[in-house]
Amino acid sequence: MHPDSTLQLATGHLDLVRSEIGKVIVGQQHVVDGVLICLLAGGHVLLEGVPGLGKTTLLRTLGRVLHLKYSRIQFTPDLMPADIVGSMIIESDDRGGKALRFQPGPIFANLVLADEINRATPKTQSALLEAMQERTVTSGTTTHELEAPFLVMATQNPIEMEGTYPLPEAQLDRFLMKILVDYPSRKDLNRIVERSAHKDEAPLQQVVSREAILQLKSACRDVLVAEHVQDFAIDLVMATQPGRPEAHELANKYIRYGSSPRGAQALVECGRVLALMRGRLNLSVDDIREIAPAILRHRIILNFDAHADGQTPETILSRIITSVSSAALK
Repeated sequence: MHPDSTLQLATGHLDLVRSEIGKVIVGQQHVVDGVLICLLAGGHVLLEGVPGLGKTTLLRTLGRVLHLKYSRIQFTPDLMPADIVGSMIIESDDRGGKALRFQPGPIFANLVLADEINRATPKTQSALLEAMQERTVTSGTTTHELEAPFLVMATQNPIEMEGTYPLPEAQLDRFLMKILVDYPSRKDLNRIVERSAHKDEAPLQQVVSREAILQLKSACRDVLVAEHVQDFAIDLVMATQPGRPEAHELANKYIRYGSSPRGAQALVECGRVLALMRGRLNLSVDDIREIAPAILRHRIILNFDAHADGQTPETILSRIITSVSSAALK
């Protein structure tokens, strides 16, 4: 297919999906785009925000619009790994014979919502993260493949931290993006209240099939990455790594551990999807700059001085990104 035809088809599909989701989700466009980017880039997304901001509704709506299988796992302290991946059960036949059969768990879906992931024990969290990484589940001697596309959207609640098990930094790195879900604006809140008052249940259409999603994923790989754009992504990641010649002064002062190489890979992969959304078949520095906070905020670990001085990953990253961007323009 001609590149222009591929581009028009891809952007047309993505616009349809975003427009259809907009019938249910008011505002939060950066969250919708972030989840779509992770789905097409083949990664997973971590959402952080207070309850009631539409995180669950978003994934359920995405499942309906894309006609993908959706499942929700409510994480609690007593949740066991078998409750996620499945377990072996004993079945009896007509003659009284018994046989073991694998009963798949809720992880066997295209879109999986891991609600309040920080409420489950590390053992259970690890079972989910292993399935996310390997895209397979092993039971006994049999390995079961998870069907593509496969996206885990995990949520964590920044309040009520008592009795929770925060994800270790090494496991946070498995998430392609960490998106902060903020309160809606006054205008958006007005629309939300009006919709609930009129009980408008928008009829959703399946606008893109599973096969089309897989084709879109393939189209993202055709987005060209110029050498200077790749260099910018690498410079950005290396600027967060303290103790290196390329490190930014704030990294040396406030960051204990910088981004891993996964950060640079994620910047390019997610940037490609964003370029396609913007109607281009080439990755730009602006694309990288736009998605960098969501890619890097959970990949840097701050030291005590940063907390004492009231610094956050957002404040440090914004200055690092501005500094590296300015250097790239020279």
